[in-house]
Amino acid sequence: MIPYEDYLRIEKFPHIWCTGCGCGIVLKAIIRAIHRLGLHKDDVVMVSGIGCSSRTPGYVDFNTLHTTHGRAIAFATGVKLVKPGLNVMVITGDGDGTAIGGNHLIHAARRNIDLTVVLYNNHIYGMTGGQSSPTTPSGGYGTTTPYGNIEQPFDICALADASGASFVARSTAYHAVQLGRLIEQAIQKRGFSLVEVLTPCPTYFGRKNRLGLSIDMLKWQKENSVSVKSAQKMGPEELQGKVLVGVLVDREKPEYTEEYAKLIERAKSKEEA
Repeated sequence: MIPYEDYLRIEKFPHIWCTGCGCGIVLKAIIRAIHRLGLHKDDVVMVSGIGCSSRTPGYVDFNTLHTTHGRAIAFATGVKLVKPGLNVMVITGDGDGTAIGGNHLIHAARRNIDLTVVLYNNHIYGMTGGQSSPTTPSGGYGTTTPYGNIEQPFDICALADASGASFVARSTAYHAVQLGRLIEQAIQKRGFSLVEVLTPCPTYFGRKNRLGLSIDMLKWQKENSVSVKSAQKMGPEELQGKVLVGVLVDREKPEYTEEYAKLIERAKSKEEA
């Protein structure tokens, strides 16, 4: 039995998330991962920007920073450089992390700094009015795309992979058990790790795109997700429109704070010589 209450700021409840939102599922998956790893709460830092997902740190009893829109990874980078021994997590959303914060995401992955990014992807700006985001599907509706989105969406995991991340995975709110395990792996990985979570937003995305209730959106995730292992046996036509879930990237690369420490030692040695 996971003692969830031990990791929560109970006085901050009830939470602000809408009925049917997947943010609570992701929150519990994060807690399960931290609990299984036996991490001390004082050794965990959780950083967020602005958005539905970014409210998460307000409810957990860790070291937390609720920062400005799109800048969570920048703040987290500063924390990791000053205190490299801490487990630094970034909680962000598709708008916060890939629009105004997209450049920070790319370069943190390129540097391979040891951060664990959990990115809640609900395909829309849920907290600020239902505007389309960089992951809104083509043809999708939002308050800023009343006639359908004409843009092509980001593949967040492909973006993180191409930018140089050490670990990249994807899951959904439906696959709650798998999600917790993936976050656990991401925390353990030395280097930049990203876990994308497809999570329902019935209030804005679901309603505007006539996707039904939250349970209908979760059912869609169940029926349209394919594991990495199963995908290897399927052809392009079978995979069309499917969501690939599981570990997509797991590679070894030099980690930024370790390389930075080596640089400092080289500089000191040169000055002393």
